[in-house]
Amino acid sequence: MAEIRLAVEQRTEFGKGAARRTRRAGRVPAVLHGHGIEPKYLTLPTVEFARVIRENGRNAVLTLDIAGDKNELALCKEITTHPTKNYIEHVDMMPVKRGGKVSVSVPVVVTGNAAPGTLVSQDANEIQIEAETMHIPEHLEISVQDAEAGTQFHAPDVPLPSGATLQSGEDVLVANVSESPTEADMESEIDTSGAGVVEEASEGETANE
Repeated sequence: MAEIRLAVEQRTEFGKGAARRTRRAGRVPAVLHGHGIEPKYLTLPTVEFARVIRENGRNAVLTLDIAGDKNELALCKEITTHPTKNYIEHVDMMPVKRGGKVSVSVPVVVTGNAAPGTLVSQDANEIQIEAETMHIPEHLEISVQDAEAGTQFHAPDVPLPSGATLQSGEDVLVANVSESPTEADMESEIDTSGAGVVEEASEGETANE
């Protein structure tokens, strides 16, 4: 993954009012903390940061050019978005070291076409791996090409890049290949019991009871 530089500023105002003012100014409140360093309270340029995440994924390693301080290499821990308006509210970041390793969740993409007459379902959209800081993959791929019904692909079946190790459990199901349901199967799942049927009231009862 290419190194990405982002110009950021330190912030001294806190609270909901300050956060709203920051966002109105086109910036996102953020905090860089962890690994024994003093927390650094920052603001990120909204448009540039959103573009970086869109083009490189949430595991993009950022070189933060902090105004008035030394640069920091960082990785996003959590990106909080507004539940209905979908804008970025806050970013949690952690410092990382060049040449070190980090634990990250990486998206898994299922490729290929399974055998005719099958249906492929993806159970896990991402798995946890440990990878070198500057070599975190944007995504991982697993092929189901020509796989027969009954075939299952678990986390250890996902090919990893050199230097990366799996941290997800071996029993994590990533993709499952099953037989495609027939038209009769789908019709049988439709519950039509009682449809259009009016039961006769038993003696001594009324239909409205």
